[in-house]
Amino acid sequence: MDYEEYDDEYLLFQQLLNDTANTSEPGYVVNDSVQLCPRTGVNHFGARIIPVFYYVNFLLSYLGNGLVLFVIYKYEKLNTATNIFLLNLVLSNVLFASSLPFWATYHLSEWIFGEALCKLVSSAYSVGFCSSVLFLTLMTLDRYLAVVHAVPAVKSRRRAYAVVGTLTVWLVSVAASAKEFVLQTVWESPFDGLMCEEAGYPESTVRRWRLVAYYQQFLLFFLLPLFMVIYCYTGITVRILSTRLKNKCRTVKLIFVTIFTFFLCWTPYNVVVYLRALELSGPGQGRGSSCAASEATDYALYVTRNVAYVYCCISPVFYTFVGKKFQSHLRKLLARKLPCLHKHMSLSSQSTRTTSQRTAHCLLVPVSHTHTHTHTHTHTQPVVPT
Repeated sequence: MDYEEYDDEYLLFQQLLNDTANTSEPGYVVNDSVQLCPRTGVNHFGARIIPVFYYVNFLLSYLGNGLVLFVIYKYEKLNTATNIFLLNLVLSNVLFASSLPFWATYHLSEWIFGEALCKLVSSAYSVGFCSSVLFLTLMTLDRYLAVVHAVPAVKSRRRAYAVVGTLTVWLVSVAASAKEFVLQTVWESPFDGLMCEEAGYPESTVRRWRLVAYYQQFLLFFLLPLFMVIYCYTGITVRILSTRLKNKCRTVKLIFVTIFTFFLCWTPYNVVVYLRALELSGPGQGRGSSCAASEATDYALYVTRNVAYVYCCISPVFYTFVGKKFQSHLRKLLARKLPCLHKHMSLSSQSTRTTSQRTAHCLLVPVSHTHTHTHTHTHTQPVVPT
């Protein structure tokens, strides 16, 4: 009797299995095969390399941005659009860098900071990352207005214009980072422990949000800034080459270094983001790709994203201390804090002033308005803002 009951149960199970395989109900998986790709190698790579990189990036960011912030506080005033944009660029980078120690600890073990910090740290990371790129773009536009449209820019580059631009950047960055606050949550993985990831929603919803984030990153935070940087610095270069500046070659070289650095640091990461978006929006929604291709994309995303992180952290220093005004502030600061360098700084600054006086009329005014004595032109508008 026991065997007969066992046979009846087996036949019932087999019939249910056949019915499930032949059904056309949408609740069943019929044609798609789920391919599980182990990410052990990628996770080990992240655990070994990423924490060290994040901690170093965090320290460099706080040292560099802290120095820029101190120079602004000590020697500058927030009465120009340039200084307002620069201050907010520093704040956005500090906000971004503040999230790096949390991610470094996460890569070493698991997420130990709770769900509230999971959402806050993810949001701070995203807002800082997005706003940093947009503030760099605003600073580039501000330089373009100051050099190419110097007279009209006198009125437009007022404090109100800078405040409106700053508020717009922060609002756009917060809106673009809403996904992090909504989707990020803590859940326990049987293999990796507590995870701070996108969870708690249907897979289709998460996929749509990811696609929006990928295309948003590529279009709004890469193509648009890249176009603006190339357009503005091309206009600045043409303007400088049309004048008879003795040091215009150095200025043009600096411009091309700026464009090249931006392109070199941001392009690889955004190309990988675009490839990930194509993979996710394909016919199989990313499931049809091979594990090898997916793993290669993961490695590329790790490396290129960290290169972009470095640019975010050093950009205020790069954009600030190439200007002669901030170089002068830095020399004053070093001479005050390190008295042994005071004599050398004084001789260097005196030599710099002598050289600049010899070429002041070429740097500041068109040739048709030059005179014999350079001291009569101290009131004119510089061609290249510092």
